[in-house]
Amino acid sequence: MTGRQIGHYRILAMLGAGGMGEVYRAHDERLDRNVALKLLPAATFEDAAARARLVREARAAGALNHASICTIHDVGEADGQAYIAMELVEGRPLSDLLAGHGVPQDDVLGYGIQIAEALVHAHTRGVIHRDLKSANVIVTAEHRIKVLDFGLAKRVSGAELSLVTTQQESVAPLTERGTIVGTIAYMAPEQLRGDTADARSDLWAFGVMLYEMCAGVRPFQGRSSFEVSSNIINHPPTAFPPTVPLALRAVIERCLEKDPARRYQAAGEARAALQAAQKQATPWAPSGMRSAGRLGWVGIAAVVLAAVVAGLYLRPVGLRWPGTAARVESLAVLPMVNMSGDAAQDYFADGITEVLSTDLARLGGLKRVIARGSVLRYKGTSKPLEEIARELK
Repeated sequence: MTGRQIGHYRILAMLGAGGMGEVYRAHDERLDRNVALKLLPAATFEDAAARARLVREARAAGALNHASICTIHDVGEADGQAYIAMELVEGRPLSDLLAGHGVPQDDVLGYGIQIAEALVHAHTRGVIHRDLKSANVIVTAEHRIKVLDFGLAKRVSGAELSLVTTQQESVAPLTERGTIVGTIAYMAPEQLRGDTADARSDLWAFGVMLYEMCAGVRPFQGRSSFEVSSNIINHPPTAFPPTVPLALRAVIERCLEKDPARRYQAAGEARAALQAAQKQATPWAPSGMRSAGRLGWVGIAAVVLAAVVAGLYLRPVGLRWPGTAARVESLAVLPMVNMSGDAAQDYFADGITEVLSTDLARLGGLKRVIARGSVLRYKGTSKPLEEIARELK
């Protein structure tokens, strides 16, 4: 293909190939710039569905304009070839940087926040990626993130983003209902069961990527696709490396909840949790714990004590309030307050709130634990608890 002319694009070199297309470095002779040109594989060129999928990719990603998302310049067909012209991103795939050992903690948080910001932008505009993975994320020399390949994205309405996953598509699907679409190692349990992906499925894949950045391996492994799928659906993730800070682990575990209702319900919640973890990243490290001193250990003790006390009342049949017969099915952990007088310790209060919410959600016996993002507005509030309870239902 090198040297071939497709419309006003001249092919310079191949960048990569996959099931969704072949990508080339090309020169846009009309605007005198280099671009990434994505073409349909020759084997599927006559496939009308593949052509339609290519156009849908362009329309979905073309509606997005964000620093952490690859920009779509053009879509068309020329010289017997359908193509998408995209921003040429110079860098390395995140998957290449992991190489079995992960990346430093600061990079996990920095990259994670940027990816979360990209998801916030896409999800609020009705675009779900559906094939988010480390190979689809480029890291530039300046440590900036670019999310690529919305080839499996689908456009949905804002109302649909808030609905529980259903089996029906609201737009004409390019795959039959129940067809598995995506990369298995990053797919959420509901996708593997053939259910429709929604924003929370992207958050599962995001959790897999965060784990992979921490550990250098994926949280669910196996000798075959069947084993990987079975582990995703039925088993917890592989144990975290001991170096992963508690606050970061809590974010990943929340993303990797089997039940979509127990995950973060919006990418903005995951981003806020990572930002809170970033603030406390150094104090949670072994050397930082020594510098944090007595207040640091008091914070850890508070997490342990709160979790133990809560656990005393959690049973498979539900949570019962001490001294009463009332069954608690929905719980909100309001923002903890730093009463030490030292503003530098605020990160402990935020971290405890996040960790306790996540642990309670995982213990079972509750239909739901309100996500941290939904209770942040009550930080510093003087509203009566009864009023807050009513507002959060």
